[in-house]
Amino acid sequence: MQSFEASGVVTAFEKTGHGEPIVLLHGGEADHSMFDGLAPVLAANFTVIAYDQRDSGTTRNPASAYSLADLADDAAALITGLGYDRVHVFGTSLGGQIAQVLAARHPGRIDRLILSSTWKVNRSPLDVNAEAFRTLASYRADTAGNAPKIAEFFFPPDYLRTRPELIDIFRGSSRDEGQKARRGALLAQPVAADLTGFDRPTLLLVGSDDRLIPNPETFALARDLACVEMKAIADAGHVASIQAPERVAEAVTAFLNSNKKAA
Repeated sequence: MQSFEASGVVTAFEKTGHGEPIVLLHGGEADHSMFDGLAPVLAANFTVIAYDQRDSGTTRNPASAYSLADLADDAAALITGLGYDRVHVFGTSLGGQIAQVLAARHPGRIDRLILSSTWKVNRSPLDVNAEAFRTLASYRADTAGNAPKIAEFFFPPDYLRTRPELIDIFRGSSRDEGQKARRGALLAQPVAADLTGFDRPTLLLVGSDDRLIPNPETFALARDLACVEMKAIADAGHVASIQAPERVAEAVTAFLNSNKKAA
Protein backbone atom coordinates (compact mmCIF):
# COMPACT_ATOMS: atom_id res chain seq x y z
CA MET A 1 0.00 0.00 0.00
CA GLN A 2 1.06 3.56 -0.71
CA SER A 3 -0.29 6.62 1.08
CA PHE A 4 -1.27 10.21 0.33
CA GLU A 5 -1.92 12.91 2.92
CA ALA A 6 -4.26 15.87 2.62
CA SER A 7 -6.28 17.83 5.20
CA GLY A 8 -5.20 15.56 8.02
CA VAL A 9 -6.27 12.37 6.26
CA VAL A 10 -3.64 9.79 5.30
CA THR A 11 -5.27 7.81 2.50
CA ALA A 12 -3.93 4.33 1.80
CA PHE A 13 -4.16 3.16 -1.81
CA GLU A 14 -2.92 0.59 -4.29
CA LYS A 15 -1.97 1.59 -7.83
CA THR A 16 -1.58 -1.08 -10.50
CA GLY A 17 -1.67 -1.52 -14.25
CA HIS A 18 -1.13 0.92 -17.10
CA GLY A 19 -3.23 3.14 -19.32
CA GLU A 20 -5.97 5.63 -18.50
CA PRO A 21 -6.55 5.99 -14.74
CA ILE A 22 -9.64 4.64 -13.01
CA VAL A 23 -10.35 5.18 -9.31
CA LEU A 24 -12.40 2.55 -7.45
CA LEU A 25 -14.65 3.57 -4.52
CA HIS A 26 -15.64 0.72 -2.21
CA GLY A 27 -18.85 0.06 -0.29
CA GLY A 28 -19.80 1.16 3.20
CA GLU A 29 -18.63 -1.87 5.19
CA ALA A 30 -15.69 -2.73 2.95
CA ASP A 31 -12.25 -1.39 2.10
CA HIS A 32 -10.14 -1.43 -1.06
CA SER A 33 -9.74 -5.22 -0.81
CA MET A 34 -13.27 -5.70 -2.13
CA PHE A 35 -11.65 -4.99 -5.52
CA ASP A 36 -8.94 -7.67 -5.19
CA GLY A 37 -10.64 -9.62 -7.97
CA LEU A 38 -11.68 -6.69 -10.17
CA ALA A 39 -8.54 -4.53 -10.05
CA PRO A 40 -6.18 -7.09 -11.67
CA VAL A 41 -8.60 -7.63 -14.55
CA LEU A 42 -8.99 -3.89 -15.16
CA ALA A 43 -5.23 -3.38 -14.80
CA ALA A 44 -4.67 -5.08 -18.14
CA ASN A 45 -6.05 -1.94 -19.80
CA PHE A 46 -6.10 0.80 -17.15
CA THR A 47 -4.11 2.28 -14.32
CA VAL A 48 -6.23 1.19 -11.35
CA ILE A 49 -6.29 3.13 -8.08
CA ALA A 50 -8.15 1.34 -5.27
CA TYR A 51 -8.09 3.16 -1.94
CA ASP A 52 -9.41 2.97 1.61
CA GLN A 53 -11.94 5.63 2.61
CA ARG A 54 -11.90 7.23 6.07
CA ASP A 55 -12.22 4.70 8.90
CA SER A 56 -11.56 1.89 6.42
CA GLY A 57 -8.58 -0.38 5.93
CA THR A 58 -5.30 1.34 6.75
CA THR A 59 -6.37 4.93 6.00
CA ARG A 60 -5.95 7.21 9.03
CA ASN A 61 -8.16 10.21 9.79
CA PRO A 62 -9.12 12.43 12.74
CA ALA A 63 -11.72 11.01 15.15
CA SER A 64 -14.31 13.59 14.12
CA ALA A 65 -17.56 13.38 12.16
CA TYR A 66 -17.53 13.71 8.38
CA SER A 67 -20.01 13.67 5.52
CA LEU A 68 -20.30 12.28 2.01
CA ALA A 69 -19.04 15.68 0.86
CA ASP A 70 -15.85 15.19 2.89
CA LEU A 71 -15.34 11.74 1.39
CA ALA A 72 -15.90 13.16 -2.10
CA ASP A 73 -13.35 15.88 -1.38
CA ASP A 74 -10.91 13.19 -0.20
CA ALA A 75 -11.32 11.44 -3.56
CA ALA A 76 -10.76 14.70 -5.45
CA ALA A 77 -7.65 15.41 -3.38
CA LEU A 78 -6.29 11.94 -4.13
CA ILE A 79 -6.90 12.38 -7.86
CA THR A 80 -5.04 15.68 -8.01
CA GLY A 81 -2.41 14.51 -5.53
CA LEU A 82 -1.51 11.64 -7.83
CA GLY A 83 -1.02 14.12 -10.66
CA TYR A 84 -4.21 13.56 -12.66
CA ASP A 85 -6.49 16.23 -14.08
CA ARG A 86 -9.32 13.77 -14.73
CA VAL A 87 -9.89 10.07 -14.14
CA HIS A 88 -12.57 7.48 -14.69
CA VAL A 89 -14.46 6.79 -11.47
CA PHE A 90 -16.16 3.54 -10.43
CA GLY A 91 -18.25 3.70 -7.26
CA THR A 92 -20.28 0.84 -5.88
CA SER A 93 -23.02 0.93 -3.19
CA LEU A 94 -21.95 3.64 -0.69
CA GLY A 95 -18.98 4.26 -3.00
CA GLY A 96 -21.53 5.10 -5.68
CA GLN A 97 -23.02 7.73 -3.39
CA ILE A 98 -19.58 9.23 -2.82
CA ALA A 99 -19.05 9.17 -6.59
CA GLN A 100 -22.30 11.08 -7.13
CA VAL A 101 -21.21 13.79 -4.71
CA LEU A 102 -17.78 13.85 -6.35
CA ALA A 103 -19.47 14.38 -9.72
CA ALA A 104 -21.57 17.22 -8.29
CA ARG A 105 -18.75 18.95 -6.39
CA HIS A 106 -15.79 18.23 -8.68
CA PRO A 107 -17.18 17.44 -12.15
CA GLY A 108 -13.96 18.48 -13.84
CA ARG A 109 -12.08 15.65 -12.11
CA ILE A 110 -14.18 12.94 -13.78
CA ASP A 111 -13.67 11.66 -17.30
CA ARG A 112 -16.29 8.90 -17.28
CA LEU A 113 -18.39 7.67 -14.37
CA ILE A 114 -19.65 4.22 -13.39
CA LEU A 115 -22.29 4.03 -10.64
CA SER A 116 -22.81 0.45 -9.51
CA SER A 117 -25.54 -1.00 -7.26
CA THR A 118 -26.22 2.36 -5.68
CA TRP A 119 -29.07 4.82 -5.19
CA LYS A 120 -29.78 8.54 -5.23
CA VAL A 121 -27.99 10.62 -2.61
CA ASN A 122 -30.20 11.83 0.28
CA ARG A 123 -32.71 9.03 -0.29
CA SER A 124 -33.03 6.97 2.89
CA PRO A 125 -32.14 3.28 2.67
CA LEU A 126 -35.49 2.60 4.33
CA ASP A 127 -37.19 4.29 1.38
CA VAL A 128 -35.07 2.26 -1.02
CA ASN A 129 -35.66 -1.18 0.53
CA ALA A 130 -37.28 -1.02 3.97
CA GLU A 131 -37.69 -4.76 4.47
CA ALA A 132 -34.08 -5.57 3.63
CA PHE A 133 -32.51 -2.84 5.73
CA ARG A 134 -34.74 -3.51 8.74
CA THR A 135 -33.98 -7.22 8.55
CA LEU A 136 -30.24 -6.55 8.27
CA ALA A 137 -30.39 -4.26 11.29
CA SER A 138 -31.95 -7.07 13.35
CA TYR A 139 -29.41 -9.63 12.10
CA ARG A 140 -26.50 -7.37 13.00
CA ALA A 141 -27.35 -7.68 16.67
CA ASP A 142 -25.50 -11.01 16.33
CA THR A 143 -23.25 -10.80 13.29
CA ALA A 144 -21.33 -13.96 14.16
CA GLY A 145 -24.45 -16.09 14.37
CA ASN A 146 -26.37 -14.43 11.54
CA ALA A 147 -23.51 -14.06 9.06
CA PRO A 148 -24.91 -16.67 6.63
CA LYS A 149 -28.26 -14.83 6.48
CA ILE A 150 -26.59 -11.42 6.16
CA ALA A 151 -24.41 -12.69 3.31
CA GLU A 152 -27.50 -13.64 1.28
CA PHE A 153 -28.39 -9.96 0.93
CA PHE A 154 -25.06 -9.38 -0.80
CA PHE A 155 -24.51 -12.62 -2.76
CA PRO A 156 -27.02 -15.06 -4.29
CA PRO A 157 -27.45 -18.20 -2.16
CA ASP A 158 -26.35 -20.50 -4.99
CA TYR A 159 -23.11 -18.56 -5.33
CA LEU A 160 -22.48 -18.66 -1.57
CA ARG A 161 -22.71 -22.44 -1.67
CA THR A 162 -19.71 -22.43 -4.02
CA ARG A 163 -17.86 -19.73 -2.03
CA PRO A 164 -18.82 -20.30 1.64
CA GLU A 165 -15.69 -18.48 2.81
CA LEU A 166 -17.34 -15.21 1.78
CA ILE A 167 -19.72 -15.57 4.72
CA ASP A 168 -16.78 -14.77 7.02
CA ILE A 169 -16.80 -11.20 5.66
CA PHE A 170 -20.00 -10.61 7.62
CA ARG A 171 -19.03 -12.21 10.94
CA GLY A 172 -17.55 -9.02 12.33
CA SER A 173 -15.78 -5.79 11.51
CA SER A 174 -12.19 -4.69 12.07
CA ARG A 175 -13.46 -1.17 12.78
CA ASP A 176 -13.57 0.05 16.36
CA GLU A 177 -16.75 1.52 17.85
CA GLY A 178 -15.81 5.09 16.94
CA GLN A 179 -15.14 4.16 13.35
CA LYS A 180 -18.42 2.25 13.13
CA ALA A 181 -20.33 5.21 14.57
CA ARG A 182 -18.82 7.71 12.12
CA ARG A 183 -19.47 5.45 9.13
CA GLY A 184 -22.98 4.71 10.36
CA ALA A 185 -23.83 8.40 10.64
CA LEU A 186 -22.88 9.24 7.06
CA LEU A 187 -26.25 8.87 5.39
CA ALA A 188 -28.08 10.87 8.04
CA GLN A 189 -26.33 14.04 6.91
CA PRO A 190 -27.97 15.76 3.91
CA VAL A 191 -25.52 16.80 1.21
CA ALA A 192 -25.86 18.71 -2.06
CA ALA A 193 -25.53 16.34 -5.02
CA ASP A 194 -27.25 17.83 -8.06
CA LEU A 195 -26.26 15.81 -11.13
CA THR A 196 -28.47 17.64 -13.65
CA GLY A 197 -25.47 19.66 -14.83
CA PHE A 198 -23.10 16.68 -15.03
CA ASP A 199 -22.59 15.91 -18.71
CA ARG A 200 -19.86 13.24 -18.69
CA PRO A 201 -20.73 9.75 -20.00
CA THR A 202 -22.11 7.64 -17.15
CA LEU A 203 -22.81 3.92 -16.84
CA LEU A 204 -25.42 2.66 -14.37
CA LEU A 205 -24.39 -0.92 -13.57
CA VAL A 206 -26.35 -3.44 -11.49
CA GLY A 207 -26.40 -7.11 -10.59
CA SER A 208 -29.69 -8.51 -11.85
CA ASP A 209 -30.21 -10.43 -8.57
CA ASP A 210 -29.37 -7.60 -6.16
CA ARG A 211 -31.50 -8.14 -3.01
CA LEU A 212 -30.21 -5.04 -1.22
CA ILE A 213 -30.58 -2.17 -3.72
CA PRO A 214 -33.36 -2.85 -6.25
CA ASN A 215 -32.25 -2.34 -9.83
CA PRO A 216 -34.88 0.38 -10.47
CA GLU A 217 -33.34 2.50 -7.70
CA THR A 218 -29.98 2.53 -9.48
CA PHE A 219 -31.50 3.04 -12.92
CA ALA A 220 -33.60 5.94 -11.59
CA LEU A 221 -30.38 7.97 -11.49
CA ALA A 222 -30.68 8.23 -15.28
CA ARG A 223 -33.34 10.91 -14.83
CA ASP A 224 -30.70 13.41 -13.70
CA LEU A 225 -27.93 12.45 -16.13
CA ALA A 226 -27.34 13.91 -19.57
CA CYS A 227 -25.34 11.05 -21.10
CA VAL A 228 -26.16 7.67 -19.61
CA GLU A 229 -26.10 3.95 -20.36
CA MET A 230 -27.55 1.10 -18.27
CA LYS A 231 -26.28 -2.45 -17.90
CA ALA A 232 -27.23 -5.46 -15.76
CA ILE A 233 -24.82 -8.27 -14.90
CA ALA A 234 -26.96 -11.41 -15.18
CA ASP A 235 -27.34 -13.59 -12.07
CA ALA A 236 -25.11 -11.30 -9.97
CA GLY A 237 -26.01 -9.93 -6.55
CA HIS A 238 -25.13 -6.69 -4.79
CA VAL A 239 -21.36 -7.25 -4.84
CA ALA A 240 -20.82 -8.09 -8.49
CA SER A 241 -17.23 -6.83 -8.29
CA ILE A 242 -16.46 -9.86 -6.08
CA GLN A 243 -18.90 -12.36 -7.56
CA ALA A 244 -18.26 -11.63 -11.24
CA PRO A 245 -15.14 -9.45 -11.59
CA GLU A 246 -14.43 -10.54 -15.16
CA ARG A 247 -17.93 -9.63 -16.33
CA VAL A 248 -17.88 -6.33 -14.44
CA ALA A 249 -14.51 -5.50 -16.00
CA GLU A 250 -15.84 -6.43 -19.44
CA ALA A 251 -18.83 -4.10 -19.02
CA VAL A 252 -16.70 -1.27 -17.66
CA THR A 253 -14.06 -1.63 -20.38
CA ALA A 254 -16.65 -1.74 -23.16
CA PHE A 255 -18.33 1.37 -21.79
CA LEU A 256 -15.12 3.35 -21.44
CA ASN A 257 -13.88 2.41 -24.89
CA SER A 258 -17.22 2.93 -26.68
CA ASN A 259 -17.58 6.45 -25.36
CA LYS A 260 -14.18 7.78 -26.37
CA LYS A 261 -15.39 9.36 -29.59
CA ALA A 262 -18.65 10.58 -28.07
CA ALA A 263 -16.80 12.25 -25.20
